[in-house]
Amino acid sequence: MSLDTLTQSAGAPTTSHGDREQGAAPQDPDGGGGRAGRAAPSRLALRLALLAGVGGAALAAGAAVAVAAATLVGSPMSTKARPITLPGLDSRSTVYAADGSVLAVLHADQDRVPVTLAQVPPVVQNAVVDTEDAQFWKEGAVSARSAARALITNLNAGGIRQGGSTITQQLVKNTLLSSKQDLHRKIQEAVLAMRLEKQLTKGQILERYLNTVYFGNGAYGVQAAAEHYFGIPVGQLQPDQAALLAGLIRNPVGYDPIRDPGDARARRSVVLGLMVQHGHLAADQQARAEGAALPTAIVNPPAPEDYFTAAVKDELLGDRRLGATPQERFHAVFGGGLAIHTTLDPGLQQRAADTVRSGLPDTGGRLTAALVSIEPASGAVRALVGGPDFHHSQFNLALDGIGRQPGSSFKPFTLVTALEKGYSPNDTIDGTQPCSIPNPGGTPDPWRPGNFEGEGGGVMTLTDATAHSINCAYAQLALMVGSRSIADVAHAMGITARLNPVPSMTLGTEEVTPLQMASAYSTLAADGVHHTAHLVDHVDGPDGKTLFRTTEPGRRAVPAQISREAVQVMRQVVIRGTGRNANLADRPVAGKTGTAENFHDAWFVGYTPQLSTAVWMGDPAGEVPMTDVGGISVVGGSFPARIWRAFMEGALAGRPALDFPEPDPGQVPAGQFLADGVGRGPNGGSTTGVTTWCWASCGKAGPTPANPPAGAPPPAPPAPAPGKPPKH
Repeated sequence: MSLDTLTQSAGAPTTSHGDREQGAAPQDPDGGGGRAGRAAPSRLALRLALLAGVGGAALAAGAAVAVAAATLVGSPMSTKARPITLPGLDSRSTVYAADGSVLAVLHADQDRVPVTLAQVPPVVQNAVVDTEDAQFWKEGAVSARSAARALITNLNAGGIRQGGSTITQQLVKNTLLSSKQDLHRKIQEAVLAMRLEKQLTKGQILERYLNTVYFGNGAYGVQAAAEHYFGIPVGQLQPDQAALLAGLIRNPVGYDPIRDPGDARARRSVVLGLMVQHGHLAADQQARAEGAALPTAIVNPPAPEDYFTAAVKDELLGDRRLGATPQERFHAVFGGGLAIHTTLDPGLQQRAADTVRSGLPDTGGRLTAALVSIEPASGAVRALVGGPDFHHSQFNLALDGIGRQPGSSFKPFTLVTALEKGYSPNDTIDGTQPCSIPNPGGTPDPWRPGNFEGEGGGVMTLTDATAHSINCAYAQLALMVGSRSIADVAHAMGITARLNPVPSMTLGTEEVTPLQMASAYSTLAADGVHHTAHLVDHVDGPDGKTLFRTTEPGRRAVPAQISREAVQVMRQVVIRGTGRNANLADRPVAGKTGTAENFHDAWFVGYTPQLSTAVWMGDPAGEVPMTDVGGISVVGGSFPARIWRAFMEGALAGRPALDFPEPDPGQVPAGQFLADGVGRGPNGGSTTGVTTWCWASCGKAGPTPANPPAGAPPPAPPAPAPGKPPKH
């Protein structure tokens, strides 16, 4: 006997659900989703009183329930209260590579993929309904028969031992109420269930239920359950699989097929029997399903357990377009059902990982490398290796922290600064060591850097000084053009770290990350136009509409002529200088080596028009000398340059060999000798060069780190000394 029948026999009118077709939406003359008509408060109280006392249960208990029900009828939980609003469902976000393949899924405690009822095959719907609420399509929100049976059991037990809940009641319990088990909460559940069926159709309730219920092993909702247990979408589930999932709802732990296959098989058999009993499964289908194998392992979706997707996650958690507060952004990323489309090229990523792994010498895991490759035309990061093993260490050496000292790979920023100030690649400068650089007020004063491996240097062109990485030549050049100007150029080209404009900065004593270096060098690869490096191309909402897209039109950071002159100089590094191990046989390459003092860090950063790639090698634990590694002391032109070449050979295979644009020879100034401390004037004459770092330390008026020129990036607090030992 249904609750409607009970109330009808008590004199209350009702509308029958009798012959409602399975899955069809109940008709509501008032335009709502539930049954026609609404129960009056007195009728609702009567229903609950009868529900409590049916079947010969204690009259005192029935009376108590009637009083409680009457109280609830007059409360906000009554049917005359405002409509129920079900809380939104958390939904996993998915991270995609540039080719559309899935990189990872992001979710918090609940892994869920909401689906429509139309996406759930009838065999799954029937398995769940037959098991959890066989009268779901025919009866109302509360089953008097089931509730009465549960009441008697609970009264005899002296507490809540049996639920007797319909699917609608379970939905209310799972979304609106606490897990507390007492009579008052059960009445709340019944009242809210009745109200909910006034608002939603049976189909809508079942759809929400199937997306809400927990199936164990972290799977919420039937789609996630199908994926976790069988590795397929819900639409492909067969009868044996549908029965297993339906059986899990009552006790996801006790019927876990991985932990307790015997109990899971027995429970599945019960469900299959119910499906046969209710006419939803033929006997021969039941026999085949009984013999089907159970899943033996959980099929977990890919997790963000690599350096790239972890970086994407961190980037989005800081993106205010996804929410004004950290809490809002967390919910959007881990529960907002986002489709996150990234810039990663899976082929290049695999190539990068393989190349780093095979290109490193055997040091028992002591040394590692990081690699970042960027598309100069867009700033899209196509490959990123942040360390040896994400599971071993989540610190991303490619972009986390303050970075590492780049050594002489920082010299191109000094070169570009000089060219912008009217210097010529053909200018000559004395790179002889020892060289003495004034450092008034600092320690030491003067600063005396040395050339790499004791090279004498001599007088040479700026091109030769770059190709052979002559420290004394670049220390003199930095004195002429000004460390503040060098910092400004580095920032304009893509360095985002705060740079302290000390004399030794030109030799790479300020820490930067491989991502920053690849991004800055990509400016030269793009003919002087800088595109901000980014990992995310666009993000779509759960409705498929694009929430935002990374639009990077680029900005002119370096004049085209200057960029082309710098490229021509840096090509000589690879052709005949310290970077010969990076040379590619089939196309032009430009780049620069870098080696830190005492061989702590080694770099090669280089580019073609299609890709800009930075490779760093060192000890992730800190500045540990890389001496006697494979019989050598590691420099930028050794292992890093070879790793770079191996990666780029594969990455560019099949792509056209593009030439860099040539500079206009008529705009290249004639070469002059640059005397110590003397640089070119704006019209090619000579003038005394004074660096902005010296203004403050010399006690002179003028722009200082504390009072920088307009538009200059904010520097770190100025240091009286050069800062750190010179790097090569």
